[in-house]
Amino acid sequence: MTTNAVIAIRAAILSVYDKTGITGFAQALFERHVLILSTGGTGKALAEAGVSYQEVSAYTGSPEMLQGRVKTLHPRIHGGLLFKREDPAQAAEAEKYGIHPIDLVAANLYPFEATIAKPGVTLEEATENIDIGGPAMIRAAAKNFQSVTVVTDPADYSAVLDEIHQEGGITFATRHRLAAKAFQYTSKYDQAIAAFLAKPLP
Repeated sequence: MTTNAVIAIRAAILSVYDKTGITGFAQALFERHVLILSTGGTGKALAEAGVSYQEVSAYTGSPEMLQGRVKTLHPRIHGGLLFKREDPAQAAEAEKYGIHPIDLVAANLYPFEATIAKPGVTLEEATENIDIGGPAMIRAAAKNFQSVTVVTDPADYSAVLDEIHQEGGITFATRHRLAAKAFQYTSKYDQAIAAFLAKPLP
């Protein structure tokens, strides 16, 4: 993969707690014939705004389970994010298992810091707000930034759409910048969790 590669966006997964701007972002992607995958609350917001999307459970063939704890943790999602497009063996394996490329992830996480800032928050309430699927998708997309765009900040939606319009896809420089931002985001999130759990139990 050369560093001047522009990657077209053909499929995207949107799974956000902070839904600022997500419906407009999704609609703009859909109008460019991007397959939109979504889950839970994000899917509901898209449906209410009249944005067409496909439920992740329909895409993977696996239902959400354990009261929503397991939604996106599936080979068709993570394989689609992680496989190296330029590697013939990986591309062949992806095809064998029905794994299609996912070119963009827009995700942000359960509000752990806001939750633990509440007076009297319980350990159970805090741990229920530890996001698992979101960080896994963000990290997978960021690891494979040579081929995948990851957006964790709604403030970046406009620039991403502008670049798609102007370039026909996302440049390496932008994918690289957003991947670094994504790892900074998940690192801060994990640090907050670690600091909370390191405190003595009551």
